[in-house]
Amino acid sequence: MADTEREILDWELFGRASRELAETIAADRFRPDAIVAIARGGLPLAGALGYALDVKMLGSLNVEFYTGVESRLDEPVVLPPTLDRESLSGKRILLADDVADSGRTLALVLQLLQAGGGEVRTVCLYAKPGTVHEPHYTWRRTDRWIMFPWSSEGPVAYPSDTTEGAA
Repeated sequence: MADTEREILDWELFGRASRELAETIAADRFRPDAIVAIARGGLPLAGALGYALDVKMLGSLNVEFYTGVESRLDEPVVLPPTLDRESLSGKRILLADDVADSGRTLALVLQLLQAGGGEVRTVCLYAKPGTVHEPHYTWRRTDRWIMFPWSSEGPVAYPSDTTEGAA
Protein backbone atom coordinates (compact mmCIF):
# COMPACT_ATOMS: atom_id res chain seq x y z
CA MET A 1 0.00 0.00 0.00
CA ALA A 2 1.52 3.32 -1.06
CA ASP A 3 1.78 6.18 1.44
CA THR A 4 -0.63 8.19 -0.74
CA GLU A 5 -3.27 5.61 0.24
CA ARG A 6 -2.50 6.01 3.96
CA GLU A 7 -3.21 8.60 6.60
CA ILE A 8 -0.10 8.83 8.77
CA LEU A 9 -0.36 9.99 12.37
CA ASP A 10 2.95 10.38 14.22
CA TRP A 11 3.39 11.03 17.95
CA GLU A 12 3.77 14.80 17.55
CA LEU A 13 0.60 15.07 15.48
CA PHE A 14 -1.20 12.80 17.96
CA GLY A 15 -0.29 15.26 20.73
CA ARG A 16 -1.79 18.16 18.79
CA ALA A 17 -4.86 16.14 17.79
CA SER A 18 -5.66 15.03 21.34
CA ARG A 19 -5.22 18.58 22.66
CA GLU A 20 -7.49 19.99 19.93
CA LEU A 21 -10.13 17.36 20.74
CA ALA A 22 -9.91 18.27 24.45
CA GLU A 23 -10.38 21.95 23.60
CA THR A 24 -13.41 21.10 21.42
CA ILE A 25 -14.97 19.02 24.22
CA ALA A 26 -14.35 21.79 26.78
CA ALA A 27 -15.78 24.44 24.42
CA ASP A 28 -18.88 22.25 24.13
CA ARG A 29 -19.14 22.40 27.96
CA PHE A 30 -19.16 18.61 28.28
CA ARG A 31 -17.43 17.70 31.56
CA PRO A 32 -17.05 13.93 31.71
CA ASP A 33 -16.96 12.19 35.07
CA ALA A 34 -15.16 9.28 33.42
CA ILE A 35 -13.38 8.40 30.21
CA VAL A 36 -13.69 4.87 28.86
CA ALA A 37 -11.30 3.64 26.19
CA ILE A 38 -12.06 0.94 23.68
CA ALA A 39 -8.94 -1.17 23.97
CA ARG A 40 -6.52 -1.21 22.40
CA GLY A 41 -6.70 1.68 19.95
CA GLY A 42 -8.58 4.05 22.23
CA LEU A 43 -6.15 3.75 25.15
CA PRO A 44 -3.64 6.44 24.04
CA LEU A 45 -6.42 8.94 23.28
CA ALA A 46 -8.24 8.24 26.56
CA GLY A 47 -5.05 8.80 28.55
CA ALA A 48 -4.23 12.04 26.76
CA LEU A 49 -7.78 13.33 27.20
CA GLY A 50 -7.77 12.30 30.85
CA TYR A 51 -4.86 14.64 31.50
CA ALA A 52 -6.11 17.45 29.24
CA LEU A 53 -9.63 17.43 30.71
CA ASP A 54 -8.47 16.68 34.28
CA VAL A 55 -10.47 13.45 34.48
CA LYS A 56 -8.99 10.82 36.78
CA MET A 57 -11.66 8.14 36.43
CA LEU A 58 -10.47 6.15 33.42
CA GLY A 59 -11.38 2.65 32.34
CA SER A 60 -11.30 0.44 29.31
CA LEU A 61 -13.31 -2.22 27.59
CA ASN A 62 -11.67 -4.80 25.39
CA VAL A 63 -13.44 -5.32 22.09
CA GLU A 64 -12.17 -7.40 19.19
CA PHE A 65 -13.42 -6.69 15.70
CA TYR A 66 -10.46 -6.17 13.38
CA THR A 67 -8.16 -9.16 13.03
CA GLY A 68 -5.80 -7.57 10.47
CA VAL A 69 -5.60 -5.01 7.68
CA GLU A 70 -9.12 -4.88 6.22
CA SER A 71 -9.92 -8.20 7.96
CA ARG A 72 -12.55 -8.40 10.68
CA LEU A 73 -14.97 -10.66 12.52
CA ASP A 74 -18.66 -10.74 11.57
CA GLU A 75 -19.57 -8.83 14.76
CA PRO A 76 -17.55 -7.03 17.46
CA VAL A 77 -16.94 -9.19 20.54
CA VAL A 78 -16.40 -7.93 24.11
CA LEU A 79 -13.42 -9.71 25.69
CA PRO A 80 -12.40 -10.09 29.33
CA PRO A 81 -11.58 -8.41 31.55
CA THR A 82 -14.85 -6.54 31.42
CA LEU A 83 -15.52 -3.02 32.61
CA ASP A 84 -17.10 -2.34 36.01
CA ARG A 85 -20.18 -0.72 34.51
CA GLU A 86 -21.90 -0.41 37.89
CA SER A 87 -19.33 2.21 38.98
CA LEU A 88 -20.26 4.27 35.89
CA SER A 89 -24.00 4.24 36.51
CA GLY A 90 -25.52 7.69 36.05
CA LYS A 91 -22.18 9.31 35.14
CA ARG A 92 -21.22 11.53 32.21
CA ILE A 93 -18.93 9.30 30.15
CA LEU A 94 -16.61 10.09 27.28
CA LEU A 95 -16.08 6.96 25.17
CA ALA A 96 -12.76 7.10 23.28
CA ASP A 97 -11.48 5.13 20.30
CA ASP A 98 -8.88 5.72 17.62
CA VAL A 99 -11.16 5.46 14.59
CA ALA A 100 -14.84 5.09 13.76
CA ASP A 101 -14.36 2.86 10.74
CA SER A 102 -17.54 0.80 10.42
CA GLY A 103 -18.67 2.35 13.72
CA ARG A 104 -20.07 -0.98 14.90
CA THR A 105 -17.66 -1.29 17.83
CA LEU A 106 -18.52 2.22 19.01
CA ALA A 107 -22.24 1.54 18.64
CA LEU A 108 -21.97 -1.69 20.68
CA VAL A 109 -20.03 -0.11 23.56
CA LEU A 110 -22.16 3.04 23.48
CA GLN A 111 -25.28 0.88 23.95
CA LEU A 112 -23.64 -1.01 26.85
CA LEU A 113 -22.67 2.23 28.61
CA GLN A 114 -26.00 3.99 27.97
CA ALA A 115 -27.72 1.14 29.81
CA GLY A 116 -26.26 2.67 32.99
CA GLY A 117 -28.48 5.73 32.59
CA GLY A 118 -25.79 8.38 32.27
CA GLU A 119 -24.89 10.64 29.39
CA VAL A 120 -22.38 9.07 27.00
CA ARG A 121 -20.57 10.92 24.24
CA THR A 122 -18.05 9.48 21.82
CA VAL A 123 -14.70 10.83 20.66
CA CYS A 124 -12.40 9.50 17.92
CA LEU A 125 -9.28 10.76 16.27
CA TYR A 126 -10.68 9.74 12.89
CA ALA A 127 -14.04 8.90 11.34
CA LYS A 128 -14.54 7.19 8.02
CA PRO A 129 -17.37 7.93 5.57
CA GLY A 130 -19.25 4.63 6.06
CA THR A 131 -19.45 4.65 9.85
CA VAL A 132 -22.80 3.66 11.38
CA HIS A 133 -22.01 5.81 14.42
CA GLU A 134 -20.86 9.37 13.84
CA PRO A 135 -18.76 10.32 16.91
CA HIS A 136 -19.81 13.39 18.87
CA TYR A 137 -16.22 14.64 18.55
CA THR A 138 -13.88 13.82 15.67
CA TRP A 139 -10.49 15.29 14.87
CA ARG A 140 -10.35 14.32 11.17
CA ARG A 141 -12.29 12.44 8.52
CA THR A 142 -10.58 10.13 6.03
CA ASP A 143 -11.31 7.22 3.74
CA ARG A 144 -7.67 6.05 3.82
CA TRP A 145 -6.00 3.33 5.91
CA ILE A 146 -4.60 5.00 9.04
CA MET A 147 -1.10 4.37 10.34
CA PHE A 148 -1.08 5.06 14.10
CA PRO A 149 2.24 5.53 15.90
CA TRP A 150 1.39 2.82 18.47
CA SER A 151 0.66 0.13 15.90
CA SER A 152 2.50 0.97 12.68
CA GLU A 153 5.65 -1.02 13.49
CA GLY A 154 4.01 -4.20 14.72
CA PRO A 155 4.98 -6.17 17.82
CA VAL A 156 8.58 -6.47 18.94
CA ALA A 157 10.21 -9.86 18.57
CA TYR A 158 10.97 -11.89 21.66
CA PRO A 159 14.41 -13.50 21.71
CA SER A 160 14.28 -17.23 21.13
CA ASP A 161 14.98 -19.21 24.29
CA THR A 162 17.22 -22.20 23.74
CA THR A 163 17.86 -23.07 27.37
CA GLU A 164 15.93 -25.95 28.89
CA GLY A 165 13.61 -25.21 31.77
CA ALA A 166 13.71 -21.44 31.27
CA ALA A 167 10.65 -19.60 32.51
